[in-house]
Amino acid sequence: MRIAVIGAGGVGGYFGARLAAGGHDVTFVARGRHLAAIRDHGLRVRSALGDLHVPATSAVPAIADAGPADVVLVAVKLWDTEDVAVQLREIVHAGTRVVSLQNGVHKDGILRRHLPPESVWGGSCYISSFIQEPGVVVHNNTLQKIVFGPYGGDDDLVAGFLDACLGSGIETEVSSDIERVIWEKFVFLVGLSATTAAVRQPIGVIRGHRRSRALLHDVMAEAVNVGRAAGVKLEPDFAEDRLAFCDTLPPTMTSSMHNDLEQGNRLELPWLSGGVADLGHELGVPTPRNETVAGILAPYEFGRPDAGS
Repeated sequence: MRIAVIGAGGVGGYFGARLAAGGHDVTFVARGRHLAAIRDHGLRVRSALGDLHVPATSAVPAIADAGPADVVLVAVKLWDTEDVAVQLREIVHAGTRVVSLQNGVHKDGILRRHLPPESVWGGSCYISSFIQEPGVVVHNNTLQKIVFGPYGGDDDLVAGFLDACLGSGIETEVSSDIERVIWEKFVFLVGLSATTAAVRQPIGVIRGHRRSRALLHDVMAEAVNVGRAAGVKLEPDFAEDRLAFCDTLPPTMTSSMHNDLEQGNRLELPWLSGGVADLGHELGVPTPRNETVAGILAPYEFGRPDAGS
């Protein structure tokens, strides 16, 4: 298959490299020092499942340079989604399918505003990976999974992408209710990101204290309530299920938002706790815990605030 990967970071770099190693024609859209390093030395992935090296010729600076594709994987930060969606018009044709592997529940709605709705499949991924240095992606453990599916009815192109992923060694599933899958991940992600970032501690500390554990539960419960009000088929006690799941996680685990906060980077806050609060307002669902977290972290949304301001 011809595959374009928009964003060659931890997620896009890893899954794109796996697909390239599986024999598919993969083009990465990257930028800055990461792009320069890939063009000089190729993209290198270090993983417990086997290291990978993608040739230097695989990277381009702009979406228009990627050329026609059968599948486009979107793996940029959430604030870039609108801009990416507009640019994708140049390479998305009747046979192209777009799969966002981003966090959050707003992403596909943005893509479908700018692209033919039938071209956008829902997608979710499960992986811990990051850019270690320009041109190098590290996969932290053996978990690497994609779940995807069309939003309406059957799509003859699903089987081709499923075979491509499985044949490249990626654990992959097709879901008949991909919206629910995306929300299930969102509930957990909001809880993990909100608490680790607001408390500035890993999950082990948070789940081990009565009050911070209650915060974790309540943040997730509010997301469940919002999702159910939006018509998503989430179980009423799904927050309890995810809290039990949190008890199985390594105690040192944090979140990408916690890491971005520590590094002074921009945060995906408006699409996580901020997104829950905004959707809650629209649907008439109270979200006091998420609103509080969004308020606590608001000064850091665009990076570390200037100490002199």
